[in-house]
Amino acid sequence: MIDQPGLPPAQGEEEHLSLALANTAIALASGHTVDLLGTPAQANHWLTERGLAPVDAGMREMCATQLRSLREQIRSLFASRAEGLPALPAAVRAINDAMTRVPTAPLLQWDDKTGPYRATPHPTTAIVDHALATLAADAADLLTGPDADRLTACGSAPCNRYLLRYGRRHWCSTRCGDRARAARAYARRTTSP
Repeated sequence: MIDQPGLPPAQGEEEHLSLALANTAIALASGHTVDLLGTPAQANHWLTERGLAPVDAGMREMCATQLRSLREQIRSLFASRAEGLPALPAAVRAINDAMTRVPTAPLLQWDDKTGPYRATPHPTTAIVDHALATLAADAADLLTGPDADRLTACGSAPCNRYLLRYGRRHWCSTRCGDRARAARAYARRTTSP
C-alpha cells in the first residue's frame, strides 16, 4: 500500500466533506490502492484537517472502522445517484443512523446507588459520532440538493473518485484527464488500418 497518492482534491470536495470522505479510498493506475483512513492516526488526521476532531482525539481502530464504513455507504449512495440506480436500503439506513445517533443534549443516565444524572458518552466516541453525523448530513444534503445532478464518478479507469461535474469535465484531476485522453489516442492508433 502506498502512503499518499499526491492527487489534488476533486471538484466539489471543498464544498462537500462527504465527497472528500468518499474519495479517501483511491484506486491508482499502478493497481495499488491508497486508503487515507487506513489507521486510527490517519483517520484522526483526516478529521482534524477538516475541523471534525481535535488533534489529540485519541482515535481507536473501532472509530476508524466506523469512519471507513460510513465512507463505503456514502460511496454506494453516490454510485447509485451517479448511475441512476436505486440505492441500497442498508446505505440509506447507515446515513440516517449516523445523523440520528448524536444526542443534542446530555442523556439521562441512572446509577443504582446515586440515582439519575445526565452525561454525555465517552468523549472520543462523542467526537466520532459528531463527525459521522456531520459527514452523513453533508452526504444527504449533496444527494438531495442542487449539486446532486452534477455528482459523477471520474471517467478515467481505474480511478474510483467522485466529483461534481463542471461543464464537460468528467475527471477528478488533470492526471486522470490526461490518462483518459492518452487511452483514447492509443485506441485510435491501434484500431486504425
